[in-house]
Amino acid sequence: MHKHIETERLLIRPLKITDKGFILELLNSEGWLQFIGDRKVTNDKEAERYIQNILGNNKFFYSVFELKATHQPVGIITFLYRDQRQFPDIGFAMLPQFDKKGYALEATKRYLEEMVKEQQVSRVTAITLPDNFKSIRLIERLGLKYENKLQDGAQVLHVYSLTLINDE
Repeated sequence: MHKHIETERLLIRPLKITDKGFILELLNSEGWLQFIGDRKVTNDKEAERYIQNILGNNKFFYSVFELKATHQPVGIITFLYRDQRQFPDIGFAMLPQFDKKGYALEATKRYLEEMVKEQQVSRVTAITLPDNFKSIRLIERLGLKYENKLQDGAQVLHVYSLTLINDE
């Protein structure tokens, strides 16, 4: 979903090429490396290429959430239609210095509310490592429920889901 959305404290907008410095910092943050993985993005040129690949994929939607007062990017919401999954996958990541302020919950909750309003999809999933406790807490606060385990190569992931629109 490529939209501009506001919350009380945040602006949520589509990712753009000029976000390369923010993306470089985010992709190399401890939490990203530990729970999402090293994307081998080590400079502005690679960050720009990474963003171009996302923008060129019509199944991937990355939205930056930034502080309303300063326009400082603090995190992202990802919404991915993966070929091997029946329902789209919502995710989030944030720079560590903005942790524990409720920004990720505020942004992701508002994003999901917009999905419901626009009746974009009937169900969303969130996939995470079983030891990513901060992410799991946020996923559960958003109303997603544990569904099952998913074997991804040697890695076991946990899948959570939320019905947005009842088809009944």
